[in-house]
Amino acid sequence: MRGRPSMMVTELIVLLGVIGFSYGAKQRPDYDDTPNPEFLNPSWMASIPDDQPLSEVTMPGTHNTMALFGGVYAECQTWSLASQLQAGVRFLDVRVRHVKGNLTIHHGVSYQRAHFGHVLEGVADFLQEFPSETVLMRLKEEFSETYDIYGAVVDYIHRYAHWDLLWHSRLVPTMGEARGKLIILQDFSGPDLGMRYGSLDIADNWKVPTLVHVEEKWQSVYGHLEAAPAGNKAQIFLTFSSGAGVFAFPKAIAQRVNAQLYDYLSAKTDLNQRLGIICMDFPAAPMIQMITDFQLKEVTKRRHGSNPVLSKGSLKYIIPPQWKKMRKHLNYKV
Repeated sequence: MRGRPSMMVTELIVLLGVIGFSYGAKQRPDYDDTPNPEFLNPSWMASIPDDQPLSEVTMPGTHNTMALFGGVYAECQTWSLASQLQAGVRFLDVRVRHVKGNLTIHHGVSYQRAHFGHVLEGVADFLQEFPSETVLMRLKEEFSETYDIYGAVVDYIHRYAHWDLLWHSRLVPTMGEARGKLIILQDFSGPDLGMRYGSLDIADNWKVPTLVHVEEKWQSVYGHLEAAPAGNKAQIFLTFSSGAGVFAFPKAIAQRVNAQLYDYLSAKTDLNQRLGIICMDFPAAPMIQMITDFQLKEVTKRRHGSNPVLSKGSLKYIIPPQWKKMRKHLNYKV
């Protein structure tokens, strides 16, 4: 029992670390919980060769993409779907509640003021404007247990998008085959709508009980990212940097893990490697840009020369060059 007071002090510090968290919005190179990205990068996939498998492409993603409401335990993003896509996010994590054929967007109990049709419309509009891109979407049922969402998903696709928008195969497409397509990563039963989510190599150790456990979370992220370059190039690698727990809500974890992820990526001198999909809470535009810089560039140079092919839409957006200079000098700590 002698150790109990010190344990209580530790628990109190952890609790205060959560409750006493800064409530002001932050916009750092690694973490951003402001309403809008600092800059946009909507057509970065235009420079990737058509014959490169999508499993070799490194791309940013967002965990619980539509979770913008519900308080500190439910909120995982602050940017709209359109802003995320235009900032460069290419993997979406979408959760739907199924009630009598209706698919509303949820994060747990928290309704996100949207339905699956809004997501489909947003993706379709983006791909129509930027046909050089592709979007991967993990789709699963949440806060309902019907285990039968396939029919409703198909109905929503016909109502709010079109059948040809989808990539209709379990096989990993090439970049050329994927352009202009929504690739559903099917995390539910039923006939094939696209690829199966379980076919990916996934690290999603999301349970982080307290802020004391953040280092364990980071080690999971680090280990999977270290394995990705030499991993099976025919398999998509997916690493979640997000996490949550009773005494560690998403913002608190993201502020810490995002900083470690940013430092980790900044320290790498070889950008000519595959890291796969890196899925985050509250990513910042410079972090997103940094992730897209990791590509198998010798393939690009051999087949297309060193000048990337940009779409007309991309000319409207300028990525501040000072971020690249700042990367090696910034070391944000929480």
